[in-house]
Amino acid sequence: MPNSIMASPSLTTHYRSKPVTNQLSQAPATSAIAIRERTGSISTAEIMSVLKGEITGLHIQQAFSTEVAQEITANFVGSPALQERNDGVPGQYVGASHYRKDAATYFAASETARPYVDALLKNLVDPVRALFDALKRELHNQGIELRLARSEHGQANICRALSWSGGGGTFSLEPHDDVAQVLCAGNDYEFSAVAHNTVAALNFYPSMPGEGGNLRLWSHKPTVADRKSQGVETTGYPYSEAYLQTVPCRDFQLKAGDIALIDGGFVHGVTKQSGNGKRRVLLNCFFGFARPDLVLWWT
Repeated sequence: MPNSIMASPSLTTHYRSKPVTNQLSQAPATSAIAIRERTGSISTAEIMSVLKGEITGLHIQQAFSTEVAQEITANFVGSPALQERNDGVPGQYVGASHYRKDAATYFAASETARPYVDALLKNLVDPVRALFDALKRELHNQGIELRLARSEHGQANICRALSWSGGGGTFSLEPHDDVAQVLCAGNDYEFSAVAHNTVAALNFYPSMPGEGGNLRLWSHKPTVADRKSQGVETTGYPYSEAYLQTVPCRDFQLKAGDIALIDGGFVHGVTKQSGNGKRRVLLNCFFGFARPDLVLWWT
């Protein structure tokens, strides 16, 4: 991991002043983050840099076409499988999430959702399958297998579609990390082993609001002890604003057609959205090394 933070002009930095307290030893530890941002197509080399911990956050602007973005958004809004989340994380979705589910329930839900996820992408030359296929070829050349996670109950989908709604506070999606839910997923999940490496969170953005909806990444990678102290040991969700008050953070200022890839072990969230009436829609998935010769992909 680089020792300095690499900034981009279009990234907003937030440094909160430390409260007057003698309990500085209880403040969250900060870790250096490396951010890369550019325009164009995402490369497999950059993806591998995130998996290896060399890059913390990658933001690719104008990574896929406006036409594809608009079609995916329309398919999401009109999907007969669009429903409200009921797991304590406010938002709407199409697809399946392993969050707070046992493996049998998740993989059964994945099988049920598959035709609806496929319908989101239809016959489009979509960025999710393009990235998956390119990375699969690259890893195969290195003797590494990339595949969807699976069990006797079924197989994961290539992505899920989400629109976070949040509450009345600062965030549409509260600050969280993605490692806790993988680490505590249980032995029936083959991807639980990925928690000991980098859990990469990959987002594609077909629709963004006029203002806000930024992906915020804090310079804090919680430990098990940190999660226990915050009461989020098994979920990694949510961390309070008070807990993160002294931690530097960066905003990805996203637009439709962008891709973001981050080390999901770092705390991240989504800022409140407003503006032009457009909803914030993303396609999301996770992946990482379960073994040196195996990368698993799931939702």
